[in-house]
Amino acid sequence: MVFDVIVSSLVGWIGVLGYFGIFFLMFLESSFFPFPSEVVIIPAGYLAFLGEMNLWLVVVFGILGSLSGSWLNYFLADRFGRKILLKFLRLHHLERVERFFDRHGHISTFNGRLIPVVRQYISFPAGLAKMNPWKFSFYTALGSGVWVSILALLGYFLGANEVLLAEYLRELTVIVLVLVGIGSLVYFFWRKKG
Repeated sequence: MVFDVIVSSLVGWIGVLGYFGIFFLMFLESSFFPFPSEVVIIPAGYLAFLGEMNLWLVVVFGILGSLSGSWLNYFLADRFGRKILLKFLRLHHLERVERFFDRHGHISTFNGRLIPVVRQYISFPAGLAKMNPWKFSFYTALGSGVWVSILALLGYFLGANEVLLAEYLRELTVIVLVLVGIGSLVYFFWRKKG
């Protein structure tokens, strides 16, 4: 019931604000505000099904919003993160995190964008470790692109069927998490071998 109200108001809001609304809400979702991407992109995908939006532009503006919000977190961590964390961690712990992210930041950033809850915060360690800005942007956009595309397609094909939508979203989230786990194992095994 509450979900219906939220989704219908978001569909209306996105319908009024258009692609800027998608960009802004995905910016919030990818920064430190806890805002689920599912309630933004799925309704936008449904609006694309209704012919009120373009599916490709929904994905593009979703990715741009995610990337912009991630850059806010990156900047905050780069600028203030070290000072704040040193109040809670010892220097060698912080340096260990930075070394790990220096070596594996690209895969961590990509994978992090596909994991619920983690996706909002993966940019902090990237900024803390001063990950290469181009690599950060590329892997953030790539991971966001996969997730936004999944959500947009779900909204496009199942937006009118709430029961099927919830079921498929749950199943797809599990599948993505399993694939991320397998991909990570393959990556670390390959790095150890090489």
